[in-house]
Amino acid sequence: MKAHVIGAGLAGLSAAVEMASAGVAVELSEAAGQAGGRCRSYYDPQVEAVIDNGNHLVMSGNAAVARYLALIGAAEDALAGPDDAVFDFLDLADGARWRLRPNAGPVPWWVFAGARRTPGTKAADHLALGGLLLAASGRTVGEAVPTDTVLWRRLIDPVMRAALNTEPARGSARLAAAIVRETLAKGGRASRPRIARHSLAATFVDPAIATLERLGGAVRLGRRLRAIAFAGGRAVRLRFADGDVEIGEADRVVIATPPWVATELLPGVSAPDAFNAIVNGHYMRRPPAGAPALLCLIGGTVEWIFTFEDRISVTVSAADRLVDLSREALAARLWADVARALDLSADLPPWQIVKERRATFSATVEQDQLRPATRTRWTNVALAGDWVQTGLPATIEGALRSGVAAARLAMAGARG
Repeated sequence: MKAHVIGAGLAGLSAAVEMASAGVAVELSEAAGQAGGRCRSYYDPQVEAVIDNGNHLVMSGNAAVARYLALIGAAEDALAGPDDAVFDFLDLADGARWRLRPNAGPVPWWVFAGARRTPGTKAADHLALGGLLLAASGRTVGEAVPTDTVLWRRLIDPVMRAALNTEPARGSARLAAAIVRETLAKGGRASRPRIARHSLAATFVDPAIATLERLGGAVRLGRRLRAIAFAGGRAVRLRFADGDVEIGEADRVVIATPPWVATELLPGVSAPDAFNAIVNGHYMRRPPAGAPALLCLIGGTVEWIFTFEDRISVTVSAADRLVDLSREALAARLWADVARALDLSADLPPWQIVKERRATFSATVEQDQLRPATRTRWTNVALAGDWVQTGLPATIEGALRSGVAAARLAMAGARG
């Protein structure tokens, strides 16, 4: 058996590493000049530093993340974060600052401690999260949870906006509940925030490429798949820009491209067709001493501030309202929030703005229903990607899970 994995984002890397580790001969082809997809790092001459295209947060309870990092031999300190579940917040409307501190275990006694929960809320207010977990299929977050409360404004809205990359009230309650169920509902041990210590590439991409090559896999960058030929209910030929590749009887194909590419390659495959933007800003300014590694802002344009040793980065989710603004205007607007939040000079440091217009599919009920299964109608073709039906919104955890599912399906089919 030989496996052809098309697309070297995290889903494709996950599928390729999974199969190569099981002894399968893997050829990974990527149209771009670098692997990683939307989880990539690069040297930016404007700021004269290596930056990530965006800021990606994972949680300590993300089992697929932990498994993948172990499989690729990532450094033990590849992810950084606090020892406990601690989340810093600032409400720019009144200057209130607080720390959300869930307790370690699954029994949520923290909601009864005023110093641990969101200020202005009562313990009973948090029953709304239970309503989210019990919401019927097909309901939105706004239908499952009251949206006119302090808890909504100061906790549910900012957290779900980031998790879904969608206006929270319009988001799928099923997908939002999946996030809560796998993190906060399990307690603080599963909810500790983790970010790439050095860069996304150093954590998630470079070790995977090295592992594939060590296991004999071939990595072909700058290689675009133009079409797939089918016959007898299976893929028989891959038509790359540099020539055709015949697919043997025992060979398998994993399509791990963005959805709009997959639907061109695979006739009749359903996929999400509405997407939301993310805007990221990177500023070459050392954060002040004592600044939190992660800070959620409420009431401004910036939603999350990430502080690193040498820079400050920010993220705005569901940012379609911002993507058409000039980069210069965005840089000044976002820095104004950062300067206020961290008590820094308003003078703009060296900066870079990264816009991802189609960062993720829109996590609405309607778009979730368009997500396809891993298995396709072709016996030797599987799908992978955060847009495939993983039960999660478009997250790193979901992308990695989809790669494992596609790899296992491919290998099971080959054995069968």
